[in-house]
Amino acid sequence: MIDFKLDPKSGIPFYRQIIDQIRYGVATGKLSVGEQLPTVRALAVELKVNLNTVSKAYRELEIQDILETQQGTGTFIGNVQVSIPMEERQSKLENICSEFLVIASSYGFTHDEIIRELERNKGGKR
Repeated sequence: MIDFKLDPKSGIPFYRQIIDQIRYGVATGKLSVGEQLPTVRALAVELKVNLNTVSKAYRELEIQDILETQQGTGTFIGNVQVSIPMEERQSKLENICSEFLVIASSYGFTHDEIIRELERNKGGKR
C-alpha cells in the first residue's frame, strides 16, 4: 500500500494528485494487481478532502481500467500494465526538484549544502 500525500501548494487538483500517486504506484510495483485500496470514505477522511474528490479520482482510474470496483467488496487494482512515459517521469521530477529548490533556497541553503544533504540521505537513510 502506498502512503497518500497531498500537496495543497502544488497547484495540482487533489483528485489529480490521487490519480498520479495510484498510477505511479502501479507502474513502480508499490501497488500490485488485486490489491485493495481504501474505500472512498476512508481515503477522504485520511486525506481530509471531500468524498467527491476521491470518488472522481477512482472513477477516472476505473475508466482507464487501472481500478476495478466490486459492489460491496471494495476497490482493487485491476489487471493492467501501467507505464509512465519517460517524458512524464522527467517532467514530474523536474517539478518536484524545482519546488524543493525554491523552498530550500528561501531558507538560505546553497545548492552545495542541498546536494550534500541529499547524498547523506540517499536511500532514505539518516
